[in-house]
Amino acid sequence: MLTIFFSCVALGAFIGFMAGLLGIGGGIIAVPVLLYLLPQAGIVPEHLTHVAIATSLAAIILTSFSSARAHHSHGNVPWSLLKIMLPGFILGALLAGFIATLFAADTLKQAFAIFVIFMAIQMMFPYKAPAVTRPLPHRAVLFSVSLLVAIIAALMGIGGGALLVPFLCWCGLQIRQAIGFSSVTGLTIALFGSVSYVIAGWGEPGLADYTLGYVYLPALIGIVSTSMLTAPFGAKAASILPTPRLKKIFALLLMVIGLKLAL
Repeated sequence: MLTIFFSCVALGAFIGFMAGLLGIGGGIIAVPVLLYLLPQAGIVPEHLTHVAIATSLAAIILTSFSSARAHHSHGNVPWSLLKIMLPGFILGALLAGFIATLFAADTLKQAFAIFVIFMAIQMMFPYKAPAVTRPLPHRAVLFSVSLLVAIIAALMGIGGGALLVPFLCWCGLQIRQAIGFSSVTGLTIALFGSVSYVIAGWGEPGLADYTLGYVYLPALIGIVSTSMLTAPFGAKAASILPTPRLKKIFALLLMVIGLKLAL
């Protein structure tokens, strides 16, 4: 347990720094590392992917809260739109933990691998926000999108910004508003998604000690203890280091990780 804890302290420091440096979510880093670490804690293969994703999702809560508060203070959160889409985000996140139990761990890992490859491609060829203004889709469309984004994000152990920001930019929102909006929805997805994984895994036979549902607490505490501390250092380094080149290098690393998980 102590080995896992201190490994996750280091992982959290790396996640926080990379989030500040490259503006990426922690889940895309945390889940592959947890898939490697958690068997040492006695997490059996049939629960491994579920625990890795649930723990990653729970770790996002504090960092998402910090990001959401910062964007709110800068007026970057369109709250009127959030009122329309919030029910879909909550419902989708709550459903995700139970949907995850319908899939075998290997199937879930394959899906995550494909998603990692998708993320790598998106980082190599970033989405360009169109300079157009168009009316928002109908409420039913917005609800459907929010439900789908929340389910996918919570199933993959991420906040969902990679899926939501391009859609909001396509709808005509400014990029700063889209990012601010996704920071609040990321908090919502992480919070309610974590609850669903806790409930879905409650009393599940074969889970290791120190798990709360599917959330492995030593790893969670280790990650959150340092991730918020190192994010400001990453943000400061972004003004010094060649961030676009680093993003492409990191995208290549993600591609390798995704292919390794898939194969």
